[in-house]
Amino acid sequence: MLRALSFGLCILFAAQACAQSELVFAVTEGVTYQATPKEIRDRFAPLADILGKAVGRKVKTVLVPAYNDLRAGLAKQEYDLAFVHPAHVAMAEVKAGRYRAIAWTSGYTDYTVSLLTTKAAPLRSLEDLKGRTMVTPDPDSITAVMVRAVLRTEKIPAGDRKDAAAVRIVTTRYQDAVPFYLDNEFAQAGATAANAVVKAWTDKGGKVLYRSRPVPIKQFIASTKLPPDQQQKLRDALLGLRDSKPGRDALEIVGYKGFVAPDADFESSTIAWLGL
Repeated sequence: MLRALSFGLCILFAAQACAQSELVFAVTEGVTYQATPKEIRDRFAPLADILGKAVGRKVKTVLVPAYNDLRAGLAKQEYDLAFVHPAHVAMAEVKAGRYRAIAWTSGYTDYTVSLLTTKAAPLRSLEDLKGRTMVTPDPDSITAVMVRAVLRTEKIPAGDRKDAAAVRIVTTRYQDAVPFYLDNEFAQAGATAANAVVKAWTDKGGKVLYRSRPVPIKQFIASTKLPPDQQQKLRDALLGLRDSKPGRDALEIVGYKGFVAPDADFESSTIAWLGL
């Protein structure tokens, strides 16, 4: 009886300690988009407040711009919750078992890479890229990772030097710089997942050579160290934001339409396709 009472008290104290400690919430947006830390923090503040109320804890929001810094923190499970733009970083943690996806962002579950070419380019298939140069955004961006997955799946070699049997890859920091490389003949193909860039390119007569399979980006992942009931409360809060005025206001400020439940099968197939 004393043993059972002792065990029960341990559980109670652990729950109280969890409730009193800060919920550490990491936010990592994309490396190929331009936004200041203050802009990002201000956007997520109302959402963080709602999540804190859902679990009865004060939220400490941590901005982690660098992907390798994020990887290091996730590997140590320093964050209770993380909003992660790059799917390859989030899904690597899911595969490792340190985190689980609790919500995906509406409108971003089918992130697709388009390979652009000029109207005059004599390219009709991915095979035609051999011996030519393709520009992609930052090598560690999800866009670049998806490009490598496409080439790997299609068994098309790639490298950073000219080779008649391979695609030469060059990189630029931001997605909106990709058309510049094509217009000035620095590359014969360019990869982007920015719909605005694709539309502007095709509106002026440019072509889309290839579109990749979709990938869900901008994922909320929760540490497996977080108690299951708190994971569920966070998930419910995210999925139910549109059901209340404070939730709708938070969505308007953060700039997203809402959040949806992850698809386990889609998650598994995407992890495999990305080669994580």
